[in-house]
Amino acid sequence: MPASASPDSPTPAPSVPASLAPLLHPTFRMLWSAWFAANLCMWMNDVAAAWMMTSLTRDPIWIALVQTASTLPVFLLGLPSGALADNVDRRRYFILTQFWVAAVAVATCLAVLSGGMTAPLLLLLTFTNGIGLAMRWPVFAAIVPELVTRAQLPAALALNGVAMNASRIAGPLIAGAIIASLGTVYVFVLNALLSVATGFVIMRWRREHVPNPLGREPLRSAIRVGVQFVLQSARVKAVLARIAVFFFHSTAVLALLPLVARNLNGDAATFTLLLASMGSGAIVAVLFLPRLRQAMTRDTLVRNGALLHAAMTLTVALSGHLVLSMAAMLLSGVAWITTANSLSVSIQLALPDWVRARGMAIYQMALMGASALGAAAWGQWASIDSVQNSLIIAAMSGAIAMPVVLRLVRDPGQVENLAPGVPFSVPVAERTPEQGRIVIAITYRIDPARADAFLAVMQESRRSRLAQGALRWELLQDLNTPGEYVEQIVDVSWTEHLRRVQRITQADVALRERKFAFHIGEEPPRLTRRLVLAP
Repeated sequence: MPASASPDSPTPAPSVPASLAPLLHPTFRMLWSAWFAANLCMWMNDVAAAWMMTSLTRDPIWIALVQTASTLPVFLLGLPSGALADNVDRRRYFILTQFWVAAVAVATCLAVLSGGMTAPLLLLLTFTNGIGLAMRWPVFAAIVPELVTRAQLPAALALNGVAMNASRIAGPLIAGAIIASLGTVYVFVLNALLSVATGFVIMRWRREHVPNPLGREPLRSAIRVGVQFVLQSARVKAVLARIAVFFFHSTAVLALLPLVARNLNGDAATFTLLLASMGSGAIVAVLFLPRLRQAMTRDTLVRNGALLHAAMTLTVALSGHLVLSMAAMLLSGVAWITTANSLSVSIQLALPDWVRARGMAIYQMALMGASALGAAAWGQWASIDSVQNSLIIAAMSGAIAMPVVLRLVRDPGQVENLAPGVPFSVPVAERTPEQGRIVIAITYRIDPARADAFLAVMQESRRSRLAQGALRWELLQDLNTPGEYVEQIVDVSWTEHLRRVQRITQADVALRERKFAFHIGEEPPRLTRRLVLAP
């Protein structure tokens, strides 16, 4: 973590609710404002692009492709963006994303003013704008834990949810007002100005970046290690399963909300009221989240949030009245922020800083992937059957699926100490190999009567080594010497071996002490490092 990663001291102020405490940190307050403005631009751009497409073509497929072009970059570039954010100066990278979005907005304005805008060009520009979103989300998610204390992290993440929901309400309203009074092109003008202003705001953040003496990790290797960490982390996999199940089902009401509004004999204003009700519920719920977290475990919050959301989806499906539907959407917003915040906190606490952006990118891909699949599935069901029945099935299956996932894919629960740890042996080589795999062997002598317990701990060691980025792990037993075992780890190269050693955490140190407790030799376990000369 950079030297300046410690949260700045909160600004002295009268007592404030715990849910708002992170805003007392000047740097968090500044960057949170930048995040809100960035999301405001995103929602304004989506509305303006969709409306502009209707003036270029009446073909429904082109209009639908606007949303696809906006979100597709997250699937294609989310993980590479996270890998970059873990290997470069996050402050500069965040600034770059804002100027990228500003440049796209300027290009869109020029295309419109020159009369050269076409449907394919608008899709291309929308996709290019989506690249900025794909780059921005992982880096901001990785920055937040640097800005607040660990105790304030849940509240900080909830405030990020407030920024998302407030911008979801304000963005379309502002865009609609500008389109009606001035014209669509002025939405892109405002986006460009806001994005540039946000970039300059981020420049005020004085974050010391300490370059890694080993240099930047190759992108392909960084992606491999990020995926490998997720596959070896039971807690991260549990969070991904929960977020996928929740968003697959909860997206039904959002995807079908325009049709719900029409079924209520409403228009665009009705749709806006329903959407605003959900956003308002999420914003209000943030004030009560600290008390809920004290009263319930995270899994209980997730289960109750999913059940409440399912109940409100069912209410929307069966209600024929606007006021009742608005009340249900309000409570669905409460359920949404409660569940999403609990899962977001869980994954942040499960990620060490060196892989945080990659882990959050995979989390975002799971969230958006589940949302996209859910929207398609429930939309198809509605087209075959009816909107009401689609929402009923989504609500009932969601109420069943989350408790099942909570039971089958258990979160280990224990929060590991992911602060940097001290390696057992600092790697030293008389001749630094430029290429070739490195094989590390650690020899243990244990009491054969304790072999089963030792083997169980070594399985934890396997997961730990692979999560750090090792290419392969094996445990060997000497056939001639009872009780002698060799733990063998293979790294891609000497440089990657040094990187893996840099990633050791306090949890890894505690695991090492548990392994060494089995060793009965007079000397500590023997460690060797060898270069593979021939495969």
